[in-house]
Amino acid sequence: MTLKKGMVVASVVALVFCFILSGRVFAAWGTQELDTEKIAVTFQKEVARGGYKIVSTQELKGWIDQKKVMLLVDTMPFEDSYKKQHIPGAVNFVLPIPEMTQMDDKTKAAFEKLLGPDKDRLIVFYCGFTKCTRSHNGAMWAVKLGYKNVYRHPGGIKAWAEADYPVEKAK
Repeated sequence: MTLKKGMVVASVVALVFCFILSGRVFAAWGTQELDTEKIAVTFQKEVARGGYKIVSTQELKGWIDQKKVMLLVDTMPFEDSYKKQHIPGAVNFVLPIPEMTQMDDKTKAAFEKLLGPDKDRLIVFYCGFTKCTRSHNGAMWAVKLGYKNVYRHPGGIKAWAEADYPVEKAK
């Protein structure tokens, strides 16, 4: 009897433990999904406002491997990010995080000089990660200035590094 009683108690304890853990898992799963949804909805609205296209990390790596002619723009701060690591071949043009509703003449002139005169040129902007809006600002302003083949790489340098793709450091 004691053995049966012990097994029943152990089974009940195990079931209670499973319910407690599953409750935590479901609670965390729901919270994480809400966070993911918020990021996705915000991202979709940015893309719609910006009028640009998106490219995944894997697609961008394929374009680079195919030696597709493009301008790749890292929009992160030089010292804190670009200097430490950037996608090979990327140039740096720092943009702010909040959405830019205006661009001053000096910044606009430097930006247009970087982008060049070919309005059909393939241009890809990236920043740190999906929630970072620096790349949104770059892509949106390129479209506003008449460029037609503009992409945003939303995963940024974080997704690039997580995919274990090569990075460069600034000299």
